[in-house]
Amino acid sequence: MKWPAVISLVIVSLTSLFYSTVPAKAPAPGWLSVTRDGLCVTEGVIQEAEGNRLSVNVPKMRAYLNRRTAQGIEARFTYLGPTAAQSALASGEMRRQFGLKLRAQDGCNLVYAMWRFEPESKLVVSVKSNPNEHTSSECGNRGYRNIKARRTSPVPLVHPGESHTIRAEMNAAEMAVFIDGTLAWEGNVGPEIISSDGPVGVRSDNARLDLEVRARQKDNVHHESDLGCKSETGGSD
Repeated sequence: MKWPAVISLVIVSLTSLFYSTVPAKAPAPGWLSVTRDGLCVTEGVIQEAEGNRLSVNVPKMRAYLNRRTAQGIEARFTYLGPTAAQSALASGEMRRQFGLKLRAQDGCNLVYAMWRFEPESKLVVSVKSNPNEHTSSECGNRGYRNIKARRTSPVPLVHPGESHTIRAEMNAAEMAVFIDGTLAWEGNVGPEIISSDGPVGVRSDNARLDLEVRARQKDNVHHESDLGCKSETGGSD
């Protein structure tokens, strides 16, 4: 056998040996499509729309999944413009925004990834932490802390009639947010929120929306445990 053939045979053998000894990477858990029945609405109204989609047409909407999933949630939405009536935040500020909730233990302890449409287009990740308070009447709008990202990228302007996707996932305190499939925010939200073991959810302020929501399944389990519906889980401001 000639030397080039021998060398080729050795390379092929070593390559085969390498791939046979490297363990296969486990596939990521899949996504669970969220229907209206799968959401506990703690404020406002979410209506069913065609094609397993949801409709929001109220100044304030707050909701969370009534089953336990992994800490990953995605919403594909069409922004339809501002709501007819407008409602200011507890701080007095007027915003049009839509976002995702993670580790929503209650209305006082959770993580937000909010896409602000107006008055300024930006993505803000914040932690609301009030360890000794668990209802909105107790904590109000106290305990918010905006988290500085390790890495960011610009988010697009949002115009009425446009469709976009926002996805947020957490692994312990590490969090990543994707806008239209592109990493827009990455960072560590801090250790205090790890103890907040709650579901994922959605929130909107002064925005009319048509949307489809999906949640990351837990270890490929298709039927997650039922959490019931508690009005104060991931409630108001």
